[in-house]
Amino acid sequence: MGTDPAARCCLTVNCDPLLGSESSTRTMCSPEEAALLRLEEVFLATLARINSLVLQPLVTAAPEPSDPQGRECLRLLQQLHGSSQQLWEVMEESLHSLRERLCHPDSVGLESLLLLRRADHVLQVHVEYIESYTNCVVVQAFQKAAKRRSEYWRAQRKVLRQLLWGMSSEGSVGTALVQALRQPLTHHVQQYVLLLLSLSETIGEHHPSRELVVHTATLFGNLQSFMRQALDQAVATQALWHTLSSRPRDVLCTPARRLLQDSQDVPVTVTLLRAERVLLFDDALVLLQGSNFHTFDLKLVWVDPGQDGCTSHLLTPEEEFSFSSKDPQGQVVWQRKVTQAVCQALRGKKDFPVLGAGLEASEAPACRSAAYTFRAEGRLCEATYEGEWCRGRPHGKGTLKWPDGRNHVGNFCQGLEHGFGICLVPRASEDKFDCYKCHWWEGSMNGYGICEYGTDKVYKGYFQAGLRHGFGVLESTPQAPQPCKYTGHWERGQRSGYGVEEDSDRGERYIGMWQADQRHGLGVMVTQAGICYQGTFQADKMVGPGVLLTEDDSLYEGTFTRDLTLVGKGKVTFPNGFTLEGSFGSEAGGGLHTQGVLDTAALPPDPSCTRKRQLGLGAFPVESRWQGVYGPFRDFVRAGCPAELQEALLGFHVQSSKELRKSQEYLCCERSHSEDSACRMEDMLEELLQHREPKALQQCLRKALSNWLHPLGKVLRTLMLTFQATYAGIGANKHLQGLAQEEVKQHAQELWAAYKGLLQVALQRKGQAPEEDEDAETRDLQVHGLVLPLVLPSFYSELFTLYLLLHEREDSLYSQGIAHLSLFPDTKLLEFLDVQKDAPWSGTSASCQLPSVCRGSCESVPSRGWGWRQGCWGPWLGLNPGALIWSQCPCCSTTVDPREKLEVLERTYGEIEATVSRVLGQEHKLPMDDLLPLLIYVVSRARIQHLGAEIHLIRDLMEPIHIGGLYDFLLTALESCYEHIQKEDMRLHRLPSRWDSRVSW
Repeated sequence: MGTDPAARCCLTVNCDPLLGSESSTRTMCSPEEAALLRLEEVFLATLARINSLVLQPLVTAAPEPSDPQGRECLRLLQQLHGSSQQLWEVMEESLHSLRERLCHPDSVGLESLLLLRRADHVLQVHVEYIESYTNCVVVQAFQKAAKRRSEYWRAQRKVLRQLLWGMSSEGSVGTALVQALRQPLTHHVQQYVLLLLSLSETIGEHHPSRELVVHTATLFGNLQSFMRQALDQAVATQALWHTLSSRPRDVLCTPARRLLQDSQDVPVTVTLLRAERVLLFDDALVLLQGSNFHTFDLKLVWVDPGQDGCTSHLLTPEEEFSFSSKDPQGQVVWQRKVTQAVCQALRGKKDFPVLGAGLEASEAPACRSAAYTFRAEGRLCEATYEGEWCRGRPHGKGTLKWPDGRNHVGNFCQGLEHGFGICLVPRASEDKFDCYKCHWWEGSMNGYGICEYGTDKVYKGYFQAGLRHGFGVLESTPQAPQPCKYTGHWERGQRSGYGVEEDSDRGERYIGMWQADQRHGLGVMVTQAGICYQGTFQADKMVGPGVLLTEDDSLYEGTFTRDLTLVGKGKVTFPNGFTLEGSFGSEAGGGLHTQGVLDTAALPPDPSCTRKRQLGLGAFPVESRWQGVYGPFRDFVRAGCPAELQEALLGFHVQSSKELRKSQEYLCCERSHSEDSACRMEDMLEELLQHREPKALQQCLRKALSNWLHPLGKVLRTLMLTFQATYAGIGANKHLQGLAQEEVKQHAQELWAAYKGLLQVALQRKGQAPEEDEDAETRDLQVHGLVLPLVLPSFYSELFTLYLLLHEREDSLYSQGIAHLSLFPDTKLLEFLDVQKDAPWSGTSASCQLPSVCRGSCESVPSRGWGWRQGCWGPWLGLNPGALIWSQCPCCSTTVDPREKLEVLERTYGEIEATVSRVLGQEHKLPMDDLLPLLIYVVSRARIQHLGAEIHLIRDLMEPIHIGGLYDFLLTALESCYEHIQKEDMRLHRLPSRWDSRVSW
């Protein structure tokens, strides 16, 4: 530390000018300040001598000890030497401030003294010295050091006597060292207290520095008490080690540990556990039985006072036992000491000035944080828990680790995993692990979870009692050797109920019923080659007759093998109407062979029986298919929409597999906090209450359904996943269109019921009366008119693809008809469609100007050369074909809402009627026969793509209120138009030549 403290101290004392002018100092400063100066000079000189004569020889002993105890003693002595030097430096700085004050009393105030200005720091340095000293006392470091150099210290006995007063010549060197390092400090602190108290009285109550003086005197008075207790505990602890056998002593004896209470001093009896002696340390409670002992960390000891006043009940993570005493006073002592020791251990530092000081409550807190390794047999054996506890059980947030690599990070309740948690489980056979990010209930997974397995599979869905149960998706990564995906229901860890499985290797998708992890019951199989099968499965095998539809619309009714090979009796109906009925079979490498009757005289089959046959309808009731998705939401509503259950019942979202891996590495998962969820839930319910009028409700539902954090948005997102898993990719098969269409309607109905459930909860929270149950007709109007248009875009891509496939042949004929009709000039097309024939306006010569709002492609046709035809066709040439465009062209403004498409059709009809009315000069309602040719003209010029698919989708999803009304009439007219355009005479009609002199080009 630079200059030797002894030399520096002597130099300072000899050069002090105040030593010879004491009388002048007393005229300017108080006698107590001068006494403090002398006290610090003497103490500094003593510290310097102790350092050079005692501590320096102790820490520079050679050779260095080779045994562990010797090295530990040397470390403690070095630590004491460092504390001594730090104490010396602080006291030197304090002495310097005193000299400045005494030399310049007019300019340097009393508050500038280091002893007053930084009293807490000075105190802390004293405390550190005392703790270092008592650590050495506990393990008898001075005696052991003196024994190693006994000859040297016997020679120093005279020097030691000079440092001490009252030292006996017969005392041991070790005892002398103990006293040499304690006595000067004890005397110094005692004199400090006396002088500071005297100074506080001398300067008077109104002195500006009196509060500082009183505070410092109080601190050093407390230091006296702390020192006495520390020394007494150190001596008692040192004496204890001699009374213990070697086994407990070697384990329990540590320098920082202090004995607080011994049952040999205050008797106490332990029940439920055997113990002949009880030791209370400042960090542990120890029960001794012979050479065996049981240690309890005080941070994890809970004390409950008994009813009789003579018993205390103690809880620990793995044991429960009681203390009892015949003497009530003894019981009070033990209970108070244990409680004080527990509180001190929880604070992590010694109570000041004495044990229990500043303890406000009579009991230690029930909830606390600590780490503990379980020893008892059971699922937690050898596991280490670090986190929050409550009354002997993990409770709150924490981390549980097993030696085999298992980890669980999350919430606990009464010793069990409860709430959200992340669990890593290593796989025994390979260097991988399973990662579970789930909600837990009383120790097992329960509720929604995301689990990434070491087998490169990911499960997202619900659990019950630790097993997959309810709705869930199990999917392998694309890089897996056998990629597969199952979306559906589970029961006790097995696929059971309605579900969809895709086998990418085989190019198959199974839609249907499961039982005990096998296909069981009615099912539909769709292959990548376009083959469809419907039949019955049992134990993963096809049983009984079934129906098979091929890509070329051939139909087979009979029995099959697992790979859809025809076997046994059956009947094949070919697209041309031929039938083959008999027995089918196959041989390895020999292909299919049959024995039966081929009938070539049969009529072509009804398209509804073959080409447009729908599979699955009636086999899987639509209301029961996805109950695993609706059910948790209903449970959430029945529970009153509590924020703490929102994730467990409705799920949470991790955006990517990269985030999944990151959450494994750091055992965390980015999710919303429950407080935020509670606030959001309140806001969402309040918004539903504020927007109950039709227009406002529509906007409110649109916002909710598009928000993945909203309960309604979460349900819709899950339903989208099920729809895509069923009908996208391999499932895009025309024979599934009916299944998909009724599913979309059911989803809209369930989402409306979900909204009504949330609204009832919102009303209940506000103390308002619940709404009355609506009748079926009102509900259907709301579902089709309000909810279906909002949810349809989420399913439209897959749904419309099925309609396209189902009506592909008709749409192809329609496209050919449109292509041929587009070759007609407008006037020729109108003439071909017989627009004038038998019409009420036939023979009129009215000539109308083209309406400015509906000029179409005919605007470019010049008027010259029309002759008399201009008067006949001019009004119709102004019809706007673009008015009917609602197609999926990305450059056009599009809509998927059937109602909006019907409104477009209504506007087109209105424009046609308006044109007729202008021609006739009066309002006229068009009958179907007159409307059809005009509508064909508009449609042919609008060139709507896939009109057949559009018409059928609109009719299937049209609101019930419009059936039999204007929209139904217009849609029927459009259907007739569509069918006429498909007819052969439309496609094969001879077109006029480009050079026909009657037509002006």
